[in-house]
Amino acid sequence: MQALRRGEDASVSILKTRKPGIWLRCRVAVVSGGRPRDAGRRPAQSTDSRAPYARGVARADLDKQPTDVRRMFDAVARRYDVTNDVLSLGQDRRWRSEVIRAVAPLPGERVLDLAAGTGTSSQPFADAGAVVVPCDFSLGMLQVGKEHRPQLPFTAGDGTRLPFGDDTFDAVTVSFGLRNIVDPEAGLREMLRVTRPGGRLVVCEFSHPTWAPFRTVYVEYLMKALPPLARTVSSSPDAYVYLAESIRAWPDQRALAAVVAGAGWQRPEWRNLSGGVVALHRATA
Repeated sequence: MQALRRGEDASVSILKTRKPGIWLRCRVAVVSGGRPRDAGRRPAQSTDSRAPYARGVARADLDKQPTDVRRMFDAVARRYDVTNDVLSLGQDRRWRSEVIRAVAPLPGERVLDLAAGTGTSSQPFADAGAVVVPCDFSLGMLQVGKEHRPQLPFTAGDGTRLPFGDDTFDAVTVSFGLRNIVDPEAGLREMLRVTRPGGRLVVCEFSHPTWAPFRTVYVEYLMKALPPLARTVSSSPDAYVYLAESIRAWPDQRALAAVVAGAGWQRPEWRNLSGGVVALHRATA
C-alpha cells in the first residue's frame, strides 16, 4: 500500500448499497513516518494545518475559543436536554440509543463518555452495567448533571488533555461534542491514548445528508429556522447560532472518517442516521 505524505488526502473506499444500517468502511493508507498503536505512549500531535478537518471549519472555527465555548454551554445547561429534544424533533433519543448499540457495553466494562453534558448519554451505559465516566469541560453542565444523576462520577476534563491514564477505558464515546473540541484530531488522539489496545471508539456527530435535495432544505433549516426556534425554548439562543454554523462547517462522513484514521484509530467506518443528518463513526484502538 502506498504511503501518504503528511497532509495528503486519504483514499476512502465506499460500499455502494441501499441497505439501511450498513457500516461504510474507510480504508486509509498509513501516513509516512507513522507508527502502530504503542500502549503507554501519547501519540505525537500534528501541527499540520492541512489535516482533513481543517478545510471544513471556516467561520465557526474562528469563534471556537475553548473559554467561549465553555461559557456558552454553561449558559444553556439548565434547558439543554429539553432544547435538544425540541430542535431535533425528538430524533436525539433515537440517535443516542444507536450509540449504545454501537458501543455494545458489557457489564463491568469501563466507558468514557466524553462531552457528556448533563449525563443524558451516560445513564444508559450505567443501566447496561458498565462503569461509565461522564466527562465534560463545562462545569455548568456537570453541576446540572450531578443534581439529576448524583450516582454518576461526573468529571471535569478538556478533550485535548484528558485527566486519565493511558489504556484506562474499554470504550470511548463522544456524542455531538467532537465539533466543540478546539482541535478535533488532537482530541481523537487523546481518546486513543486513554483507550486500551483493542478497545473501541464511537463518535455520534451531525453530518451531511446524503440526498442532495434534502441537504439543501436541511441547510436552510439550520441557518434560518433553527436560531429563531431556539429563542423560544433555550435559555441562551445565541449558542444555537454557533451550533448551526459549526454543523454546516463540519466535514462530511468520508472526511471525518479520514480524520479518525489520521489520529491513529484502526478500521474506521461510519453509518448514516436520519438520512445522513447524523452519522455514527466507529473504530478500534
